[in-house]
Amino acid sequence: MVKKAKTRAIDLYSGVGGWSLGLRLAGVEVVASYEMWGPANETNFKNNFHQAQIVDIRRLAWEDLPENIDMVVGSPPCTQFSFSNRGGGGDLADGLKDIIRFLTIVDYLKPKMWAMENVPRVAKIIEKELEPGGVLAHFAHLDCAIHVVDMAEYGIPQRRKRCIAGNFDIDLLKSFKPTTAAPTLGEVVASLAASPVVDPIYGLELARTDLIDHIEEDLLSAEETRINRANKTTHTIYNSMPFPDPLDRTVRTITATCTRVSRESIVIAVPQRTDAYRRLTLRERASLQGFPITFQFYGANYGQKLRMIGNAIPPAFSFLMGHVLQGRLAKDAFSLREAAKNLKRPEPIPLETPPDRVGARYPMNRTFKFAVPSLQLKSGVRFELANNCSEEFVTWSMAFYFGTSKAIHSIPLSEETGTFIQSMISQELQAVVAPHLDQISHFVEYADIANMQSVWTHRRPGGTRAFMLLDKLDEVGTAMVHAISAHFDEATSIVEATILYRHGAGAALPGLGKLARNSATILAGLLIGSAVNPLLHSRVHYNKARKRHFSN
Repeated sequence: MVKKAKTRAIDLYSGVGGWSLGLRLAGVEVVASYEMWGPANETNFKNNFHQAQIVDIRRLAWEDLPENIDMVVGSPPCTQFSFSNRGGGGDLADGLKDIIRFLTIVDYLKPKMWAMENVPRVAKIIEKELEPGGVLAHFAHLDCAIHVVDMAEYGIPQRRKRCIAGNFDIDLLKSFKPTTAAPTLGEVVASLAASPVVDPIYGLELARTDLIDHIEEDLLSAEETRINRANKTTHTIYNSMPFPDPLDRTVRTITATCTRVSRESIVIAVPQRTDAYRRLTLRERASLQGFPITFQFYGANYGQKLRMIGNAIPPAFSFLMGHVLQGRLAKDAFSLREAAKNLKRPEPIPLETPPDRVGARYPMNRTFKFAVPSLQLKSGVRFELANNCSEEFVTWSMAFYFGTSKAIHSIPLSEETGTFIQSMISQELQAVVAPHLDQISHFVEYADIANMQSVWTHRRPGGTRAFMLLDKLDEVGTAMVHAISAHFDEATSIVEATILYRHGAGAALPGLGKLARNSATILAGLLIGSAVNPLLHSRVHYNKARKRHFSN
C-alpha cells in the first residue's frame, strides 16, 4: 500500500512559528517559513525543526520559494492596521504592501488552500480593496473569504478576535468548536503553579523545576496599583474594564507590548494577600496564547519574549485550521492532546530573562492625566487632572471634555468661566456649594504644588502627591454633585447658558443632551475647576518669580 504524501506548506511572516507548530501537529509538513526578525526565526527553528529563513518577504525572490506547495499560511505584520497604533492612525498603504505580497505569493504558488491571519480591522479593509478599483482587485480570483473569529470559542483561554482570510470552509471550522468551555485565566494560573505542572490545554506534564520563563515580577507598588486601576476603571476616554482581571473567565487579549502601568496589562490579585497584585509571567502569557509548556522562546531579554508571545497566532487554534485546510471533518480529526503527547522541550534550553523591575525614578517630563472619578461620565465625557511638561515649569490644571471621539469639545475652566457661573447662581444654590468650594480651595492653597512633579517622578519624598490632589477633587466632587442634585433645574439652565457663552448660539455640538441629563455633575466640575485652576496657575507664576529672585 502506497503511503499518502503529507500536505506541504510554507509559513510567511512566521514569527516564532505559531502557524507552523499547529500545522505540524495536524499532520502538515511545513517545508519552510520566512520571517525578518532573527530571534523569532531562531525560536521557530529550534521548536519546529524546519528551514526558517531570515528574509524581508517584500524582497523574497520567486526562485527561493519551494515547489509543489499545497498550502500557504501566514500572519503579515499588523502594526499599521491595529487600532492601538497611534490611535488607529497607522499607515494603511504600507500595511497593505505586506497583504499584497502575501497574496502575490499565493497567486504564484497556486496552492490548494491558503489562510492569512491579522487584526479584526483588516477584514473590512480587505473587503473594500478587493472590490473593482481596489488595490487587491486583481486577487479576486483567489476566492478570498473573510471572517472575524473569537479564538475563545475554539478552546483558547483568551478572548482574541482575529481576521482569518482564505479559501477555506468557515462552516468546517465552526464544526471544530469544542463542546466544553475554554480554560479560564484562574485555571491556567493554577495549573502552572502546581507541582508537577500539567499543561491546561495540551495535557503535557513537566517537573516544576523544568518550567522556563515563569519568574514572577515584583508586586505592583501602591502607585502602580492605583494607576492600573484608574486606567481600567476610570480611563479618561475608554469605557471601564474590571480591576483586577477576573479569574473565572477567559482572559483579555494578550498584547506584544505593555508596561507595568498600562491599560493593556493583565493584572491579577495575589491569593491570600490583601491589596496585592501582580502581572502575568511570560509562561502564563504563553499558555493563555495557546502555546504548550514545552515551547521555548529564544529571546535575549524580557521585552523580546513579550513581543514573541503577543504577536503569535495561538498554535492551539492553527492546529484546528490545519485540519480545516486539509478538508478533515471534525469527527475524523484527532485531538490536540493526542497530537501533542510526544512534544519535548528543544535543546539547548534558553536563558531565563528577568522581568521588569519597579523603576526608582522617572523622567522629569513624566505625564499625569487621570479623570476625576466622581466627575466622569462614559464615552469620554470627563473632568480630568493633568500636568503640562512642555514648558520650563510644569503646570497642573483641570480640564473638561465632552462630545465624541471624532468631535471633542471643551469649556475652559478659568476664572472668567467661574465668574460667569457665579453671576447666574441663586443664593440658595450658592449657599450649598460654597463650603465645598472653600474646602478644595483651602487644600490647593496649602498643597505643595511647586514640588508635585518632583514627587510624581520619584525624585524627592514627601510633599503633596498628584493622587492626593486627585482624591481630594474626587471627594469634593462627590459632595458637590449630591448638593447640586436638589437644584437640578437650575443646574441645567446654568450648564446650558455656560455652553452658549463659551461656544456661541447655533453651535452644532454633540452630546448636549447627555450634559443636560447630568447637569449636577457638569456644574460641580465647572465650579470646582474654575476655582482650582487659578490657584494652580498662581503657583507657576510664584515659582518663576522665585527663580528670578534667587538668580539675580
